[in-house]
Order: sequence, then C-alpha cells, then structure tokens
Amino acid sequence: MLKPVRVAAAAAGLVVALALTGCGSGDDGGDQGKASASPTESAGQGGDEAQKPRDIEGTWAGVTDAKPVVLSVKDGKAALLADGHACTGAVEDHGGQMLSLKCADGNTDRTMGAIESNDGTTLVVSWDAGKKDTLKKSDGASLPEGLPTALPTS
Repeated sequence: MLKPVRVAAAAAGLVVALALTGCGSGDDGGDQGKASASPTESAGQGGDEAQKPRDIEGTWAGVTDAKPVVLSVKDGKAALLADGHACTGAVEDHGGQMLSLKCADGNTDRTMGAIESNDGTTLVVSWDAGKKDTLKKSDGASLPEGLPTALPTS
C-alpha cells in the first residue's frame, strides 16, 4: 500500500529537482528566458500581477484519469511528470500565461498548456492535446487526494 505513495513522493521530488536545476532539452533556451521575463506587459490591464510566472511558482500536484500529475515552476521554468512522461520547458506569454514543454520521450499529450485558472491554491491547466489537469499547491508534506493505493494487476 505504501509503494504508490512512495512513487508519487519520488515523482514530486524529481520534478522539483528538475525545475530547480534547470534540467531541460536546451534546444530553445535563448527565447524561453525572454518570453518569461515579462509575460504580460502587452496586456495593459490592472490584472498584470495575476499573470506573472512567479504566481504559479512552486510545486502543484493532482490526479488526472486516476494517475498522478506533478508540476513544478521556478523562475519561469517548468517541469512536469504525468502518465510516466517527464517534460520540461518554460512559462510563456501567448496572449495569456502558457506552459510550453518538451517531453524527453517525445510525448505530446502535455506540451502546450494554457493556465485556465489559478486562485493560489488550485491551478487548472488545459492542454492543447485535450487533457485538463486540476492541481493543488503542494506544501511538500502531503500528497494529493485520489492517488491509487493498490498496485495495478496485469
């Protein structure tokens, strides 16, 4: 019963480590920093503060389709573990705050995601490939509800 919890905790730790070390593909690092430096200067509204990458900084965790999803954001860089895929990238401005990721194994389920909502405790990300993740801000001491408690059978 503890093995899935350990796997989820290890996954969260890996995401944090990837985000904090800036581990990523490095293909397009030149443009990522520019895009995340001032994500909403063109918005021109008083709500600019709600669109800055630091507002989604931290570790977020949840369950989508009965599988754990962990997102970590630090200094405009993002790392995601979901469905057995590890993806890294950046928070960018595309007329709204977006996550632009590249998965190490080439998976494209979660490569471009729009921040649909963020109230400081719950983050909702809609991905171009159709997935939608509802994540809770993680304090590192607890795991999200809904994680599987038994190992899958063949």
